[in-house]
Amino acid sequence: MERQKVTAFAPATVANVSCGFDILGFAIEDLGDKVSVYLSDTPGIRVIKIEGDKGKLPYEAEKNTCSVAIRAMLDELDFKGGVEIELFKGLPLGSGMGSSAASAVAALVATNTLLGNPFEKKDLLPFAIESERIACGAGHADNVSPALLGGFVLIREYHPLDVIPLHVPRGLYCTLVHPHLVLNTSDSRSVLRRNVSLQDATTQSGNIAGLVAGLFQEDMALISRSLNDVIAEPSRSVLIPGYEEIKEGIKPAGALGCGISGSGPTIFILSPSEEIAWEVSRMAQKVFDAMQLPIDLYVSAINTRGAYIIDEEI
Repeated sequence: MERQKVTAFAPATVANVSCGFDILGFAIEDLGDKVSVYLSDTPGIRVIKIEGDKGKLPYEAEKNTCSVAIRAMLDELDFKGGVEIELFKGLPLGSGMGSSAASAVAALVATNTLLGNPFEKKDLLPFAIESERIACGAGHADNVSPALLGGFVLIREYHPLDVIPLHVPRGLYCTLVHPHLVLNTSDSRSVLRRNVSLQDATTQSGNIAGLVAGLFQEDMALISRSLNDVIAEPSRSVLIPGYEEIKEGIKPAGALGCGISGSGPTIFILSPSEEIAWEVSRMAQKVFDAMQLPIDLYVSAINTRGAYIIDEEI
């Protein structure tokens, strides 16, 4: 008899979104991770297969983001049965595209379906946040929230958790530029200033408010003016070769602005059309070709669907 199995997909995400450090994020189309989950007669959670990680991810249940997220969920349900996990990585590790978040979210969505959907989709967020503590040492929601729910999200508060979906303007596209280098979240956080001036805090607050207003009003000029990070980017951008060249070159091409995706090294560029998004991708390719640094390029509309089931055998 064939075992019960569910497979889910969760997308790549851009966290921070320039001025929205730890509180803003959005989801990308097509690019992401898949996770298959099986019910087992043997109690406990086991990771039985990982593909696409080049052997870098742990199989130990207490260290893998998929199993950590599922464990938190099953503890809440007081579920004593067994679950086996297969992870298929479509996202590079240490890329700043929400790789660990996508794995955890796909695992949760698959397991929730396998168990008959005891939770609403949004109620899976606390379990996904627990997995982020394993991945980067802190329970951030700016990757897992858009990976789960899709679109743009604002994390207004963590205690208690208050996640707010934002409007996605028509025609908005994202270009992701992923240089072939690894930049660990811990390294990116280590360069951040511990104290922020009142002037910078005021500027950053205005930009966050402007960006949120621009999204709801579909005001591309306001979005463009608001994509300005005066707190994290000045320290982090020096860790990413080509960043300043990209930032200088995109606006003449018609893009709205750019920023560091998550903790980097991926750079995101927002554009008001698909045509411009492809144009700035070609410009980015020339910048990195000149440095002889390989990159991956992705052009995508904003994913408003979030994570979803792609196969069920129940």
